[in-house]
Amino acid sequence: MSMKKIILISLLLASSFIKAQEKTDTVKTYKPAVLPSGFTQKLDVVYTGGTDWNKKMDLYLPPASGKPSPVIINFHGGGWVSGVKENQSGGFKMYFQEGYAVANVEYRMTHEAKAPAAIEDARCALIYIIKNAKALNIDVNRIVVVGGSAGGHLAMMAGLLGDDHRFDGNCPGVNKIKVAAIIDKWGINDVWAWAYCCKSHSAQNWLDTKKKDEVYAKSVSPISYVTKKSPPIFIVHGDADSTVPHEQSVILHNKLVDLGVKTEFISVPGGGHGKFTKEQMAEVNKAIIQFIKSLDTFK
Repeated sequence: MSMKKIILISLLLASSFIKAQEKTDTVKTYKPAVLPSGFTQKLDVVYTGGTDWNKKMDLYLPPASGKPSPVIINFHGGGWVSGVKENQSGGFKMYFQEGYAVANVEYRMTHEAKAPAAIEDARCALIYIIKNAKALNIDVNRIVVVGGSAGGHLAMMAGLLGDDHRFDGNCPGVNKIKVAAIIDKWGINDVWAWAYCCKSHSAQNWLDTKKKDEVYAKSVSPISYVTKKSPPIFIVHGDADSTVPHEQSVILHNKLVDLGVKTEFISVPGGGHGKFTKEQMAEVNKAIIQFIKSLDTFK
């Protein structure tokens, strides 16, 4: 091998090492959840998987008592494209203060699997909690699913489907799937509308080969599953959201009201896509807890 080729290979190797090191150096670290006294955690619990993949959740459990605990199942946002469960870990203080357990869930991103994979995972997360409720000391009658943006979409799909098992192929065998409430934070309830009214590349990429199939897009949209028997839904959305139109939540709320479903809608003046003032966010969080406490099973 000539000296020139040796030098070239050395330079390429050095460049690759530097890039890899830069990537390693810039990996974001996340603050762990701060648990109240007596709480325990189970991190990276595998709740579903396939031949060459698995997905995990972090469980934060209150002290065991004679009474099973309510649980909040949380799904992060990111347009089904990005985001990790760890970036949510600092946001559960208000639930811990109420003595609620929390399940913080990861799911398959678009680069791993297209629609409806994320929905399948959301359903499996809910089913995992139901199947393991006794071991985790969780009250299956007090399950609340929560999410923002794409996470709001997944929380709605998980809860609204109930005993419709069309997306439960990876976690069959469980019936009586029911949540006490859904907390939808600036979520996507109509995937077709979001894909084309707003030219959302995230939605179109997630739909993949079915991005022109309106019937399919509607089948992965929460708005399609709202009935008079739907669980209570709390909705919050900034009226200046330029990512997911505020109108999506207006339409959802109106449909729930028309059907007589318990609902509350907070429209945040000037709020962006989950970007509110500190005072506005405090009010939203207070309203969420009040809504949960107003549920029959929480009284």
